[in-house]
Amino acid sequence: MRIDIMTLFPDMCNSVLGESIIGRAREAGKVEINCIDIRSYTLDKHRRVDDKPYGGGMGMIMAPQPIYDCFQSLCEEIGKKPHLIYLTPQGKTLTQEKVKELAGLDNIVLICGHYEGIDERVIEELEPEEISVGDYVLTGGELPALIVADAVSRMQPGVLSDDECFEEESHFNSLLEYPQYTHPSEWNGRRVPEILLSGHHAKIEEWRRQRSLERTLNRRPDMLEKAQLSNKDIQFLSNIKKD
Repeated sequence: MRIDIMTLFPDMCNSVLGESIIGRAREAGKVEINCIDIRSYTLDKHRRVDDKPYGGGMGMIMAPQPIYDCFQSLCEEIGKKPHLIYLTPQGKTLTQEKVKELAGLDNIVLICGHYEGIDERVIEELEPEEISVGDYVLTGGELPALIVADAVSRMQPGVLSDDECFEEESHFNSLLEYPQYTHPSEWNGRRVPEILLSGHHAKIEEWRRQRSLERTLNRRPDMLEKAQLSNKDIQFLSNIKKD
């Protein structure tokens, strides 16, 4: 998979994406992530990419020309129009279902806005999908773009050691993940649940499923509406509610 991040701060993005699992995946060729400097495409002799908003107001607006030309250059390089995403608080909130959908594409391009946003005309011209990472405002789109790139990259074949690494995580199947423990078996007077030390894999799986259901019911009951529940799951949840 190829991910292109259109940004004013490519070094910022590369510094994060060069670390840990995603950094190793890039080096191994499991995923291609490029950080492109929008400023390289401005026609302004002073390399400006922003200006004051028409009608007055605070801040600066990113001009349409550098963004448009940057994307057109990527289209020519890739040989087709890739799926374009604009990271904005006005977009639909990112979910694991959306991440799975994006992970199945060959190419995605992420536009990072900055200052007070980007000129509306380039949004109308390019018609990107608009995605938000939450109901709050950041100084730019770089952090949201990094979130999308990380979430999508880790689902590519070979990036994690096994698909199970993400299939049992919170949100993947519309359930929160069960509690996790490691050595030592006792810490500060708190012991690891005995079932996890039993070696009985079937009972361990049942315990984990129940804790996942219980945690989701208590913390994010809204997620259960989308979860695929067996009759056994439904009965377990019903018993918890009665208690």
